[in-house]
Amino acid sequence: MPVFVWIIIVTFISGVLGTGLGGLVGCFAKRDSSKTVSLFLSFAGGVMLSVVCFDLISDAIAPEPGCGLSYLFLTIAGLLVGYLTVFALNRVIDNNTNHEVKHIDASHPETADDLNELIHSDHYTHHRESGNRKEMFVAGVIMACAIALHNLPEGMVIGVSYSGAENVMARAGLVMAIVIGLHNIPEGMAVSVPLISGGMPRLRAVIVTALSGAPTILGALVGYWLGELGPVALCVALSFAAGAMLYVVFGELIPESILMWRSKTPAFAILIGMIVGLIVIYV
Repeated sequence: MPVFVWIIIVTFISGVLGTGLGGLVGCFAKRDSSKTVSLFLSFAGGVMLSVVCFDLISDAIAPEPGCGLSYLFLTIAGLLVGYLTVFALNRVIDNNTNHEVKHIDASHPETADDLNELIHSDHYTHHRESGNRKEMFVAGVIMACAIALHNLPEGMVIGVSYSGAENVMARAGLVMAIVIGLHNIPEGMAVSVPLISGGMPRLRAVIVTALSGAPTILGALVGYWLGELGPVALCVALSFAAGAMLYVVFGELIPESILMWRSKTPAFAILIGMIVGLIVIYV
């Protein structure tokens, strides 16, 4: 079986089915599930931190044997570009939703602290209630883009992990797919819970949630293609994906989880997530 076909299969399972499973779990969650999702998001953030810090960055710095630290500054540049790219795209999305759905004031931080704000489903619901199909469609596209920004770099990680692999069962690629699949379950919950709370039928919410993981496949194919171009391209792809994921973790997952449950418990869930990530990577 060609490697790229196997990558599509693996990322479909990790991205679409993993996110869809989270959406299914979200169907049985209570409408006020902030504390539960807070813990799951914190755990997912910890898992992703392990992936980025203990695997992606180290591989980006040393994409080929005996290279020393010659790729260090290229890795730093890739991290910054990846981080700032996702940051800028998120700002564009936020600026197109916050001015329409009033929720920011002196006592309400700009960082989302409600499940509806996590994926901008409040923006979608606002236009759905207005009855304007065009506005509802645009709001749905914005919501889909917000979700896709999480999944594209995750797919790149799986793709570049298969670069240079001699067989489809390469351990690095499978490990990344498993770790990201675990991470996608709580993200799926974070997508489905606000959709269901907003009145969307449960089955439709699960389908929409599962489809939101589809960009993982595109990211994986791009990552694999870049990784096959050589060590420099592999370094760029790994560091860019790592930077993008760092923004998702530090700019969204962790702040949102702590704001949804203002206690020390999410910090403990982050630590558990990091430990699980280490076990999956190295065992």
